[in-house]
Amino acid sequence: MRGLITLCARGGSKGIPGKNIKMLNGKPLIGYSIEVAMEFANLYQCDVILSTDSEIIKNVVKEINSKVDVSYVRPDFLATDTAGKLDAIKDVKKYAEDKNTISYDYLIDLDVTSPLRTIDDLKISLDKLIENEEALNLFSVSPANRNPYFNMVEDKGTGFIELCKKGEFLTRQSAPKVYDLNASFYIYKKEFFNKETKTVITGNTIVYEVPHLCFDLDHPIDFEFMDFLLSNQKLDFPFNY
Repeated sequence: MRGLITLCARGGSKGIPGKNIKMLNGKPLIGYSIEVAMEFANLYQCDVILSTDSEIIKNVVKEINSKVDVSYVRPDFLATDTAGKLDAIKDVKKYAEDKNTISYDYLIDLDVTSPLRTIDDLKISLDKLIENEEALNLFSVSPANRNPYFNMVEDKGTGFIELCKKGEFLTRQSAPKVYDLNASFYIYKKEFFNKETKTVITGNTIVYEVPHLCFDLDHPIDFEFMDFLLSNQKLDFPFNY
């Protein structure tokens, strides 16, 4: 089997300007994803490719590891705030397959802004996806702190509120299990891309529950929190990247 690992890092970021290459505990943020990508690629014969519209990001990636393919240029229409991530992945996948004259058996997308993942997370997830013949894709999740069946409400537009999901559950533990998408990684079988689906959630999607702390960087305070955890070795799992 042959896989492709994608690193999607557009130049624009309003929440945390320049966050993809912002220094995190003495290293550019994207460096953490590059290191785990290259280690996994060496074990599983994967190609690693960058998807960006930024020459600055390309230059940083080349300095970190020259083996990452940086030849692809993300089109402007896929580098806006409103462009879908899945469309960007499909475009770089087609480019890599045409360039390397290969049809990849699977694709792993490592989200640069959620770097708290391990090689074991990726190994277990890939095995889980491949072993499930009906599954088309998998993504990483964490246990949710809130539950829409028990302690989340929504505005119905009438001036009154209701529980997001219907059910008569007296405790959060008795309600159906729900997850937060931690955005760390997504794995797709080649068959997924034949379905022309617009979202990563299909009727044949499975998840991998990350057994350690994992979250993405949406706001400046998230970055400061993660920098503190890394610099003070406060994580709940070995993280060497």
